Amino acid sequence: MSSIPAELESAAAAIRQADALLIAAGAGMGVESGLPDFRGNDGFWKAYPPFKKLGLSFVQVANPYWFHSDPEQAWGFYGHRRNLYRQATPHAGFSILRKWAERMPAGYFAFTSNVDGHFQKAGFDGDRIVECHGSLEFVQCLKYCTTEVLPACDSAIDVDEATFRARPPLPACPRCGGLARPNVLMFGDGEWIESRSEEQHARYRDWLRRIRGSQLVIVECGAGTAVPTVRWECERLVGTLIRINIREPQVPRGQIGIELGALNALSRIDDLVG
Repeated sequence: MSSIPAELESAAAAIRQADALLIAAGAGMGVESGLPDFRGNDGFWKAYPPFKKLGLSFVQVANPYWFHSDPEQAWGFYGHRRNLYRQATPHAGFSILRKWAERMPAGYFAFTSNVDGHFQKAGFDGDRIVECHGSLEFVQCLKYCTTEVLPACDSAIDVDEATFRARPPLPACPRCGGLARPNVLMFGDGEWIESRSEEQHARYRDWLRRIRGSQLVIVECGAGTAVPTVRWECERLVGTLIRINIREPQVPRGQIGIELGALNALSRIDDLVG
């Protein structure tokens, strides 16, 4: 831990010198906003005890199978998460990142595997966000009456807190009235409609082309190796990577790894950025 001050100073210098900023975030980014940590079965079962009794892991529950076989269980899990995400306030680290982003001459983008909608909630431009696994704020028809991705309704889902099963009525497709499912990429999911995410990726790729040759800094927060989509994206880019991760801060040679939680690290870097 004695090396962290030097790493924080290096991170601050990279941000001060950058022309463009990519903000990348995994599940660890939300912990300090009061969101559950699903790392390992123990973390998942602590947040959702009934699934421990059923012997179901996060990977098993987060599967489109349940929307076909037991939609009340499926929407109990996803509905509870959506309710929780809507009630939570993004922590102050989001505001720090937004402040840095808005200073960049060549602009910024956010790339996240989180499905909570918190970058939008924190005031980031929706056209500068990639939600690579989708968002719980959008739904799709389970029967494919339309391939359009539609906004989720504003009302909360009624979930039994003892069983984590949803009480009817369950979310319905606005087009046909049949059962809807979240527009999020689940495990073993061949049914996810990617169109919304693909549009986000197209805008992101266009931005990367426009900033080619610029000094890019990548600030990655809370992205682990269990689902490595975000880490892979950050490591493939040409730029300075600042990886903030309390459990897995390892970085490629020449990059910056900081073994702290997101809010703590961002606050300390911001003090140095000035």
